[in-house]
Amino acid sequence: MLMIIFFSVKVYVKLNHNSPHILCLTNHLRNLELIDPIFQWNGPGGGLSSENSSVQISPTGTLILRHFNLSGVYTCSIGYKLTATQPDKNLIIKYLIYAYSDPKNYYEFTARYHTGPCNSSRNTSFAKALLQILSKLVAELSCEVTLIKSECHHVKMQRGGLQNEIFFTFSGKNLLFASLDRENHSRLCQRSACDATRRLNKAKRLIERFFKQQVEVSRRSSEPLPEIYYIEGTLQMVWVDRCYPGYGMNALIHPDCPECCVICSPGSYNPSNGIHCLRCDSSLIYGATTC
Repeated sequence: MLMIIFFSVKVYVKLNHNSPHILCLTNHLRNLELIDPIFQWNGPGGGLSSENSSVQISPTGTLILRHFNLSGVYTCSIGYKLTATQPDKNLIIKYLIYAYSDPKNYYEFTARYHTGPCNSSRNTSFAKALLQILSKLVAELSCEVTLIKSECHHVKMQRGGLQNEIFFTFSGKNLLFASLDRENHSRLCQRSACDATRRLNKAKRLIERFFKQQVEVSRRSSEPLPEIYYIEGTLQMVWVDRCYPGYGMNALIHPDCPECCVICSPGSYNPSNGIHCLRCDSSLIYGATTC
């Protein structure tokens, strides 16, 4: 028997989704007539069979992994003849199949407000009211605003005296990442409106317009400024990418999935919501969250 080994091919499958059709053939063999082909798939847990509900193998050896969540090395062995009189040939194809997830995208934004005494209870009440207003702005987009922190500081002004300012830090996220199931998701919005990035960018524009309007109202008003008011030009918004623990981005290792959060390979880990898998020589599993 003649044995030929083809080394690893990388395949990326979205976590808990079905894999694409994974062939137990090379492009060359697909164009040939094979006599008495026998296909055998093996995965990280051993031999694969269609008797397993998470595995589907066609008579021609094509593999589909259902609700995929087991990353690792998968091999397919095919025994065949090109003519009835030739000896059997055996081909082994090795696949590295990685689970991946979409990154958790959100905006982090900061804004500063002039205020009175830092120990005033009005600052706390104002923070709650501001958060409610921002939350209502983006609620119809299935987004949420979270107050990360609120700090009052004494600020020495340029060529001026001291004034008190509240430094707010918020995050704007998609609710669909957290609490909405697929059924609710499909009911809430049409396909185009459900794009996560599009909804976040629309939420960003609404928030920017809200702060711009505060400045415009203050300019038009003939009344003295209130004790707490937005300081023009202090709004800053930053786009943030995060991966789930055990997953990370690496365009060098995964050039075919550069913006995916791919499961960390053995020898690496991601302990928190970072963006990259970190090196860990003692890690022996896929998706490690500790070293």
